[in-house]
Amino acid sequence: MRFRGMSGTAATALALSAAALVALPQPAGAADAAPVGFGAGTTGGGSAPAVTVSTLDAFKTAVTGSSAKVVKVSGLIKLSGQVDIGSNTTVLGVGSSSGFTGGGLRLKKVGNVVIRNLTISKAVKTDAITVQAATQVWIDHNSLSSDRDHGKDYYDGLVDISHASDHVTVSWNVFKDHYKGSLVGHSDKNAAEDTGHLRVTYHHNWFDNVNSRIPSLRFGTGHFYDNYVVGAETAVHSRMGARMLVENNVFRDTQVAVTTIRDSDVDGYAVLRGNDLGGAATEVSQAGTFTTPPYGYTAEPASGVVASVTSGAGAGKI
Repeated sequence: MRFRGMSGTAATALALSAAALVALPQPAGAADAAPVGFGAGTTGGGSAPAVTVSTLDAFKTAVTGSSAKVVKVSGLIKLSGQVDIGSNTTVLGVGSSSGFTGGGLRLKKVGNVVIRNLTISKAVKTDAITVQAATQVWIDHNSLSSDRDHGKDYYDGLVDISHASDHVTVSWNVFKDHYKGSLVGHSDKNAAEDTGHLRVTYHHNWFDNVNSRIPSLRFGTGHFYDNYVVGAETAVHSRMGARMLVENNVFRDTQVAVTTIRDSDVDGYAVLRGNDLGGAATEVSQAGTFTTPPYGYTAEPASGVVASVTSGAGAGKI
């Protein structure tokens, strides 16, 4: 017998707790000046003087600590494992091909971090970007990829968000050639820590040849709008009482666009509206009540999403 997710009372309380995040509406645009969605208000290093780095040692030194800082990455830096990013930091790639290969970035127990315009590829045995116990995060206009020539566990996720992280916007990124795209909530057994957190907005991202977890969300609240998904086996996955609003997205060559019933004993919730499923199936056992995000935004119709996302997503577009 399948157990159902959080009660209506709990869901209402969660929605009310997010009310303080309400922001003025902003139109969709390929170079937003500030994050739209649950990550609204994230400023990173703000107007701090920028430091440009081109070596791994210089980068590690530049991103350490919690003082306000803007770190520009020039060129492609090889690394193994992950580099920890401090609070109140903006990491910004220079041009269209600056970033990291072989490893990734970790935002652990930090707040107010912006990651933009980076190319991160082939992070072996780790995530391209890990967000763990972090709040106020904006991941924008990055190109994230690996390959599907190895088994699904050779690389980990492209953007994984866990351990009660909160107030995150993932926008205008390219996720390409990967098995496990974006996991939100790492375990079915982590309800005590995660419930009431893991509020994440995904908009105007291009998932190209990514097999699954687009995203996979446990316990939290997700808004997935104006994204373009091509070549997935299972795309949006709401589980363990998570609440998802899936709005004005385009799916192509995808087997299952949205599911609430797989892999966990507790179903998730998903409300679908305005999507172009392109023939993909849906497996939605319960819709829930999350229909109005607690912030202003403008969702363009699905008819315009492919043109907007393919022209505007990824590094080199800001």
